[in-house]
Amino acid sequence: MRFILVITSLVLVSCASVPEKKVEVGDLNLKPSSFSQMPGWADEDFEDFGKAYRKSCEVLLKRDSQRDIGKNQQFGKNQEWQILCRKFNGIRQSNISAIKEFFESNFIPHQVFAGSNPKGLFTGYYEASLKGSRTKAGPYQVPLRARPDDLVMVQLGDFREELKGQRIAGRVIDGRLRVYETHEEIISGELPLAQDKPLVWVDSAVDAFFLQIQGSGVIELDDGSIMRVGYAGQNGHPYYAIGRELIARGALTKENVSMQSIRAWLEANPSEAREVMTTNKSYVFFQENKAGATGGSGLELTPGRSLAIDHSLLPYHLPIYLNTDVAGEGFNRLMVTQDTGGAIRGPVRGDIYFGYGDEAERLAGAQKSQGQYWVLIPKNL
Repeated sequence: MRFILVITSLVLVSCASVPEKKVEVGDLNLKPSSFSQMPGWADEDFEDFGKAYRKSCEVLLKRDSQRDIGKNQQFGKNQEWQILCRKFNGIRQSNISAIKEFFESNFIPHQVFAGSNPKGLFTGYYEASLKGSRTKAGPYQVPLRARPDDLVMVQLGDFREELKGQRIAGRVIDGRLRVYETHEEIISGELPLAQDKPLVWVDSAVDAFFLQIQGSGVIELDDGSIMRVGYAGQNGHPYYAIGRELIARGALTKENVSMQSIRAWLEANPSEAREVMTTNKSYVFFQENKAGATGGSGLELTPGRSLAIDHSLLPYHLPIYLNTDVAGEGFNRLMVTQDTGGAIRGPVRGDIYFGYGDEAERLAGAQKSQGQYWVLIPKNL
């Protein structure tokens, strides 16, 4: 997950970037709309959409049919979604006209508003690439740590419905949940020895930091093999965007801050880099994955079709039609809510998963555009 994961310039970009103004749950407004009002809908090619949506349907079909799909009753119960998932699973992924007809016949688009504002920020994230070794040797001196056995992560929504989507973490001492070590304390060796468990060693503290932002990555090991890692836990401290810190120090400006400019500054100023990176007290633990990047929904993400949203407001597995810009061009496509992020806050806010590789990194690093979206709600509600 990107609470990351999570999420990509580190000020107002990526699943793990600094939150904008806190938007309360009550600010979520849905306005019935139509497919003709969604820019670019007629040209949607649905490439890879079926792959992403079938993953969500697989989860939905296993749920209690009488439970709500999310906290907001406007999204209905699992039962309504399960009926449509069974229909969708009977459509070939390559049958564009049938997919389009399915949604137009069975769903009503609702534009999402934050109060009366239909516009919001859309950023991007990707699966990072690093070089490493399973043993500490040579240039491989920076550990990515496995989740400690004593780390307790609590989904508050399990206890209070109104807290759904929020969580805390810590360590139980004398029957009470206590605050866990900060980022600085962890990398300084202050974790109890039995809980400090390096999973793999990499050659760059900056790369390791950015992996924490992205939440998952591919590590090229020194023996020529590939190791995939993903989010396994987080220390419970709130995320703080170091882009904000660098702006406050006068090192960058709001106009030139991006993932690329932040990385360049950290690499050019190694004596200050650690201090700046640890102003973010959040620390992410990893696990080895067999598949690619996994979202907060527990599903493997699909590039260009998986969207990270504010899970305290919107449930996972919704089809959402996004209208924004990517790399200066219109980006109009149907996506699925399959992830969330520490900085993804508000009704109209999203993080686009771009996948793995240099092109994905380039797109995610530069992505910061205004946009709008429509959630597709079953007619049978």
